[in-house]
Amino acid sequence: MAAGAFLFVASLAAQEVRPLSDKDAFDLYGRAVQLMESTSLVAPELARAGAPIVENARQAVVTLRALGRQHAGVTYTFLANVRAYLALADAIPRPEAFSAETARQFTELREVFERAQANFRNLLQSKETQLRNPDRDNVTRYAEASAQLPPPQPDQPRIVFFGDSITDLWRLNEYFPGRDFVNRGIGGQVTTEMLGRVETDVIDLKPAAMLLLAGTNDIARGTPLKIVESNLKAIAELAHAHGIKPMLASVLPVSDYHKDQNPTFERTRERPPQIILALNRWIEDLCRDRGYIYVDYFPALADKAGRFEASQSDDGLHPNSAGYRVMAPIALAAIDKAAPPPPPAKAKRRK
Repeated sequence: MAAGAFLFVASLAAQEVRPLSDKDAFDLYGRAVQLMESTSLVAPELARAGAPIVENARQAVVTLRALGRQHAGVTYTFLANVRAYLALADAIPRPEAFSAETARQFTELREVFERAQANFRNLLQSKETQLRNPDRDNVTRYAEASAQLPPPQPDQPRIVFFGDSITDLWRLNEYFPGRDFVNRGIGGQVTTEMLGRVETDVIDLKPAAMLLLAGTNDIARGTPLKIVESNLKAIAELAHAHGIKPMLASVLPVSDYHKDQNPTFERTRERPPQIILALNRWIEDLCRDRGYIYVDYFPALADKAGRFEASQSDDGLHPNSAGYRVMAPIALAAIDKAAPPPPPAKAKRRK
């Protein structure tokens, strides 16, 4: 009984520390800005003194939507401005014609602020839990699937597609039927996390070659290119040291063509095209210097402006089916160069 009660309480605690989804959080913060704007009209002093505070809060919400995630620093800025606005509203004398509707809006604003603060605490606690996660690199994601994977066959070279969500979302069996192509992509991962699981998700599977597509999430997080380059080089060298031929892909272009559908689809802010091009030049140089195969998706996916072709991506970051159809023959040509399937056995002549 006591154990059951403990588990129930632990379950509730786990639920309490889970932050709101990005959409719910942004909607909540947006509502706070609406209430600040409407309540500021009740007094000229509040409108005048509160205008820069309201604008700061609004810009914080715009930034969060553009980032597409709950950034702790930007959220803190937003909360600080809402707190400052409420303190200012309390300090300014209320006019005699203070309506019941205005009072209701101030009450709602305080409730929204409390919920936003609680979500911020949960966000920080969630991040702390992630930092203490014993499986930071998500090595267990494919553990069961890898255990059930049969050994590679001599007549069918195994290729591991290794990367982030762009690889994770690629249904390899549909684009490469009948081939021993293994998907080991994990959405949202950066190169440091991939380096942490290269042994279990690549080396232990004994493939003939590895096709690595990584780096866009590092760029989005502001990771210095030297660190990204070091991680990519380490992954490739580990594969090569175990007899696995490294194939390194160019980072895909991004675009803002779909931002009117969703403000989070403004991709060039987080992933500046010039940074993508700089990393791609380095990857190409590494492949040339080390004898690795460079798989250059970028030119085939980019339009004349160097942005992700609008028809090949629905969000400016991930390929859609049309995008993957463009990538598939490029990947296959590189794979057949790195690990060509053996020629079919000749039929024995009858004597």
